[in-house]
Amino acid sequence: MSIYGRLADGILVVHALFVAFVVFGQALILAGLGFGWRWVRNFPFRIAHLVAIGIVVLQAWLGVLCPLTILENALRRRAGEAAYTGSFIEHWLHRIIFYDAEPWVFTVVYTAFAAAVAATWYFGRPVR
Repeated sequence: MSIYGRLADGILVVHALFVAFVVFGQALILAGLGFGWRWVRNFPFRIAHLVAIGIVVLQAWLGVLCPLTILENALRRRAGEAAYTGSFIEHWLHRIIFYDAEPWVFTVVYTAFAAAVAATWYFGRPVR
């Protein structure tokens, strides 16, 4: 495997960690609010989480691909590998669970998820 292929794999890992932070971060926040875990009210953590989903929603509404997807695909092409079309989530959801949907469906899902994140700010305020 070429260095470009390895870099593309590294970007894929970073992208997956970003997605995990957004999704599992929200699950942990909800669990933590229910169980009284103080760390889930940590202001820098909550700001980072809110900004992360905000970026995803903004890109979806603007119809812009994630820069990580663009970089990974460019590195894969440079390595002589096949790049994929569409967004990271669309591609990997399809690969993992054979789910195919129009981009607007993902925009709605991202927006609803962001609304849930915003609701946790109201019902479980972070502490500075």
